[in-house]
Amino acid sequence: VFIAQSRASGSHRDVEDEELTRIFVMIPKFYTEEDLREKFKMYGDIEYCSIIKNKTTGESKGLGYVRYLKPSQAARAIEECDRGYRAILAEPKNKSSESLEHDYYSNNTRQEPRGNTFPFCGQPEFCSFEKNESRIQESVSKRLSVVSRLPFIQEQLFALFDLVPGLEYCDVQRDPHTNSGYAVIQYSTAASAIYAKYKLHGFEYPPGNRLTVIFLEDGSDSSE
Repeated sequence: VFIAQSRASGSHRDVEDEELTRIFVMIPKFYTEEDLREKFKMYGDIEYCSIIKNKTTGESKGLGYVRYLKPSQAARAIEECDRGYRAILAEPKNKSSESLEHDYYSNNTRQEPRGNTFPFCGQPEFCSFEKNESRIQESVSKRLSVVSRLPFIQEQLFALFDLVPGLEYCDVQRDPHTNSGYAVIQYSTAASAIYAKYKLHGFEYPPGNRLTVIFLEDGSDSSE
């Protein structure tokens, strides 16, 4: 099965593999690389773990990477690990860690709700986070919204998103006033939806027409 990807993703096999097998996580600052490996080895075979450290002091920034041997293992880790880790797919190494940290906090997180209790204190190790680091990951779900300035053809859009395993349905709608395209896509697992969003958001289909793919509420408990 060939998975479509945006032009920005590059075409080199090593880059493609890295995009799908390396995850970026928030961890307690006292974690070592061995601790990180121990927590994530249950999801698959780990190639390496690394922790982002302050270049001046050498102290952990509370962020790290885990790279698996297979994309399916990285997807499983994102879906099944404790939500306190805020796991997401990591950017390729050609994007600096500082830039990734900025994007991670700016685009994928929001400030904690009112109150001083960190929402993941069921796990004692997460209670060590400083308050200003108590952020919550962007809500993910099994359902996606796809928007285009051009109308969709049901069969073609279904075939595109069916490249990602687990597609349950593809509902195409059309705005008669703007002639733009809109569709709702649902997968059997959140991991498949994460994969589809990562690979197809910004993808040109047809060429010159970029797709906008975002998560939609699917009725499930967001805390899960």
